[in-house]
Amino acid sequence: MTSSDRTSLAPGDVAARAGRVATCHDPAPDPAARVALCCARFNGGISARLLDGALDALDDAGAAAATATVAWVPGAFELPLAAQRLAASGAVDAVVALGAVIRGDTPHFDFVAGQSAAGLARVMLDTGVPVVFGVLTTDTVDQALERCAPGPANKGYEAATTALQMVGLLRALPATVVPTGTGGA
Repeated sequence: MTSSDRTSLAPGDVAARAGRVATCHDPAPDPAARVALCCARFNGGISARLLDGALDALDDAGAAAATATVAWVPGAFELPLAAQRLAASGAVDAVVALGAVIRGDTPHFDFVAGQSAAGLARVMLDTGVPVVFGVLTTDTVDQALERCAPGPANKGYEAATTALQMVGLLRALPATVVPTGTGGA
């Protein structure tokens, strides 16, 4: 069991609250989304299992995994740069970053995991393209293997599902308009 098992929304929770507000956006995942998957070669056996889960999720959602773009990078630290290039290309609607950073005996884990997460968040905010953090940050190899086992609990599966949900949501939300001529000489 993960914390999300105990804290997830019950069926009907979103609909029940939608009646209390003027507008509620909760669109279905978008199977037409063009998805790129960036995978780290370091701890590559874990990344490959996460990738299998992500491809399964795309297929299960009707998004045709065969049309996805996959880019392999040396390690989790390099994921943000590849994600930035893909997100800025206009060729994809979402990027999923997959990898595993497993704690060792030195603080290296903290630097790699933290900078990978920060870099991926920056890419998402800078480009406006969803970038999903599918990088496992675990204390042990066994914990990583548990999180990439086949099935819907595979974190790669969850990350790809999140990407499709975010594309659907962004397509439903109003576009951002930046005001022009707001002062200045």
